[in-house]
Amino acid sequence: MLALVNPSAAQRVQTRRRIVVTVLGTLAVSGALAYELAGRRGQFGTALLTAPLWVLLLAALFHLTSLLTRSEAWKICVHAAGGSVSRRVLFRAAGFGSLASVLSAQLGVAARISALRRSAPQTAPRIPALIAAEVPILAVEAMLAALFMFTLVGPLDLPAWVPVIVVAAMLALVAAIANLARRRRSGLWQGLAAMRELRGRGRLIAFVVLGVIAQIARNWLILHAVGVNASVFDAIAVLIVTVSLSPLPIGPSVGAAATVLILGAHGIAATAAGGVLLTVTGIFGALCFAGWACGDRALASLRNARGLRGAPVAAIAAIAPIGSPAAELNLLAPSS
Repeated sequence: MLALVNPSAAQRVQTRRRIVVTVLGTLAVSGALAYELAGRRGQFGTALLTAPLWVLLLAALFHLTSLLTRSEAWKICVHAAGGSVSRRVLFRAAGFGSLASVLSAQLGVAARISALRRSAPQTAPRIPALIAAEVPILAVEAMLAALFMFTLVGPLDLPAWVPVIVVAAMLALVAAIANLARRRRSGLWQGLAAMRELRGRGRLIAFVVLGVIAQIARNWLILHAVGVNASVFDAIAVLIVTVSLSPLPIGPSVGAAATVLILGAHGIAATAAGGVLLTVTGIFGALCFAGWACGDRALASLRNARGLRGAPVAAIAAIAPIGSPAAELNLLAPSS
């Protein structure tokens, strides 16, 4: 992650290698799925075309909603860590990160932090605190995943006691992080500040939960659109496995892999089609967010350029005597 935030020549090479590994991993998983679907091309194609366009657009909107709510949760963590970045600048950085996260979750985090530091070097916390500011969000997401771990017992044939152990472990981990946030308040640990403020912690949990609900709704909607009679718990299980596999270098293929892993018994062709559509709608939602970020940054640069062109004229007019020719130059200064 730090390699992308403070890139040197060697670190840029390492980043390119990571991207190459992710591309190769994506091709490997896609090839394995293609091999499994070799005799089911017709069923796979039919399932892909079954989903109506309005369903795909709604699913993309759900994904965009989850990106926005997570960005709002990130704002809470950044401000708690001592930052004073405006919501607009912070969301713009999150938009750039959302596009990189399509390829890799780690790349998404690094791109988001890098964009924020470049856009607001004076008002954003330092890089170590920004990295630690991801922890409160991840802790809430991990706690939610642990609470719904029972949805994986059937599909993955896990022992019934595994969810209990996972929940206990997550409760202990979250308590340890909260305790650490109370005891350490400077440097890297400043990023954990959202864990010790009751009001901020409640708002953080609320936004993370809203984002998770949007993702569950997207999974359920797409699965039913391709003909998979999935329950809400199935949609939750797919989300948990998708997030769990996202650190692996398999890129956009993670959606299809998670869907087949959980719901392959419902038919590999239909579930693989559902996974592909989840990936497509996720990419489309991320592109919309990143497109807004690029457009907003371009507009901000244009406004700044216009302001800089008008600044010398306005400065001369400000110090010139009233009625002098220099003062009349103020009429030519463009308004900001």
